[in-house]
Amino acid sequence: MSNHSFKEYAIGSSVEQIIEGLGFTNPTPIQQQVIPAALRGESLIGQSHTGSGKTHAYLLPLFNQMNEAEESVQFVVTAPTRELAMQIYNEVKKAIQLAGKDEVWRSSLVIGGTDKQRMIDKLSANPPQIIVGTPGRILDMVKEEALNVHHVKSFVLDEADLMLDLGFIEDVDQILLRMNEDLQLLVFSATIPERLQPFLKKYLVNPTQIEIKDDKPSPETMEHRLIALRHKEPADVIFEISKSIQPYLAIIFTNGKEQADELASSLLDKGLETGVIHGGLSPRERKRMLKELQNLRYQYIVATDLASRGIDIQGVSHVINARMPKEEEFYIHRVGRTARAGLEGTAINLYTEEDLPLIEKLEKRGLSFTFYEVRNGEWVEAKSYKERQKRTPIQSDLEKKAKRMVKKPKKVKPGYKKKMKQEADKNYKKLKRDSFRKKR
Repeated sequence: MSNHSFKEYAIGSSVEQIIEGLGFTNPTPIQQQVIPAALRGESLIGQSHTGSGKTHAYLLPLFNQMNEAEESVQFVVTAPTRELAMQIYNEVKKAIQLAGKDEVWRSSLVIGGTDKQRMIDKLSANPPQIIVGTPGRILDMVKEEALNVHHVKSFVLDEADLMLDLGFIEDVDQILLRMNEDLQLLVFSATIPERLQPFLKKYLVNPTQIEIKDDKPSPETMEHRLIALRHKEPADVIFEISKSIQPYLAIIFTNGKEQADELASSLLDKGLETGVIHGGLSPRERKRMLKELQNLRYQYIVATDLASRGIDIQGVSHVINARMPKEEEFYIHRVGRTARAGLEGTAINLYTEEDLPLIEKLEKRGLSFTFYEVRNGEWVEAKSYKERQKRTPIQSDLEKKAKRMVKKPKKVKPGYKKKMKQEADKNYKKLKRDSFRKKR
């Protein structure tokens, strides 16, 4: 519990009303550092994860600087996905209501998937003081001259690393080029990747740096279980795992929209209550899925990296990697989604030989992996990949040739690896027979 109080900050009565209405007593660690710096008008880079109180860390100072007499846009908050933008916008609306400023503080949600012309008309007729939205649609409105951002005082870039991954930094750049140079820029990101540095250096001169270490288990102290996939299908292994865990909500990560749909369908066929979230869903489908998640309809949700990082899914007790990611940072992000129930701080990973370089990199980073199999709903310790490698026989030339003879199908269907192996075994036996006949 923090010893700090919101009363320490030089905030007006309207913001005090918001804090009281929200039931906040003490500021969170990120709020303790961001609020005073933002109130002083400093530009800053804040590193913290979901659930740290980051949204109100920047919203409260912005509300405090509101000039009711000004009819132009004063603050812009950008988020990488529609869902995150909607979540932030809902907090803005709630705060305005609590402050009793419905008539004088105007806000607008500017995201794609809505009628563009209607949005242009609405923004032109009644300019809001606060804009919350996605960079692409905000830039559209600026180019259409429905929004004038020249007098904006503060600009918030939320989830900057995800903005980078999704390719939205260019849109943010285009928006910032149209703003005043003395703009207050508040950048928030779970990580600060090297690829983000050129953007930060372009717009921030000696910014205040704030980094909050989570109370959540760090990846180094978490339990990381590895299950060799071998020739099994991920859905079959996950179904076995489901017999040994009772998740409040388990996120099952995979790589790509098609894989996610296929896996979710297979798990549904096996009787597991499974939802799916990825960038290929329509705005209406995503909204419905998130609502069903909030209503606890699903125990399992299959997700891709980008969609899962752009959506705040509450109550995650287990993380299962049906497919390991390609990069270390994605793994750290995935396992960081575990919450406070069931196997707290446990990640379950299905791996193949292709994943061994990633696992070795993560081990060098300080992560410790334990090896298991799941048999009849029971966890059984298994030998590590290093021990198995010692016993792995060297493939003969005939075995290699037999494998090369197998053509990978154009359309990948469940069980294709098993069929390819069977075909390779058949080829090997035939090659062996032919070789034996030649020798005779």
